[in-house]
Amino acid sequence: MAPRPPPPPIPNPDSSHLVGTIEAMLAAMQQQNANMVNQHNLALQQMESTRLAAETTQQRHLEALHQLGENRSMTTPDEADQWMRDMERIFEAKRCPPESRLAYSEYLLAREAVHWWSSMKMMLEDSRETITWELFKKKFYAEYFPDSVRYAKEVEFLQLMQGEMSVSEYVEKFKHLGRFHTLRMAEDWQCRKFENGLRGDLKLMVAPLSIKEFPALVEKARVMEKLKAEVEAQQQSQQKVGGPSGYTSRQDDRRKPYSRPPPQGSRRFSPQSHQSP
Repeated sequence: MAPRPPPPPIPNPDSSHLVGTIEAMLAAMQQQNANMVNQHNLALQQMESTRLAAETTQQRHLEALHQLGENRSMTTPDEADQWMRDMERIFEAKRCPPESRLAYSEYLLAREAVHWWSSMKMMLEDSRETITWELFKKKFYAEYFPDSVRYAKEVEFLQLMQGEMSVSEYVEKFKHLGRFHTLRMAEDWQCRKFENGLRGDLKLMVAPLSIKEFPALVEKARVMEKLKAEVEAQQQSQQKVGGPSGYTSRQDDRRKPYSRPPPQGSRRFSPQSHQSP
């Protein structure tokens, strides 16, 4: 039996090639680690910028709301309602989250409202209710703008008439009371309601136009009111001068009847010309 040939020799690896591969792997790992560190630092910077921006926004919120609280004191139901509406308008404009609205509102309460909310908050906590912004609004309106006042405002709106008010004053009151109307108002219904409340003389001039856009109706009513005032002022001026025609009538300007001259050839009788023979 012939002897088995020996196995082929295993080639020796190139040591320089192996070292280069290991160095390339180490360099890649170092670059990856550097990229991760840079991304981490960038994320930290973004988080810090976001935090600073949030703090700046909150500070602006507080400044705006604090100024609002200083300029408006809740002494009447109308003022309390307007205060809350202004607060919500600022919150929406600033995109303030609901969880921050309650804190800002608590900060801006003043005088008796502070004591009211302190007592109300204790009662809510005792009853284990979750105090939210919506709950605060509900309790606020119940205390300072109850449903009885709101319903009275709605009735006042439905019965509103111009009366002795100017058109501008009537428009202002119409808009103010209209926000308490519980039903949705279509614009044509709003126009008819405004038109029916005008004084009779203005209604006669505006109603035949059948205007269905509220701003156009208000502008036309203002124009008609101005024209009516100008006509009345002109008539009063003419009456002061002396009559509707504008001419003065004086007693001393009346002419005497015209006396005809005597016919030609006739003699006028006079005591001096009549002599006895």
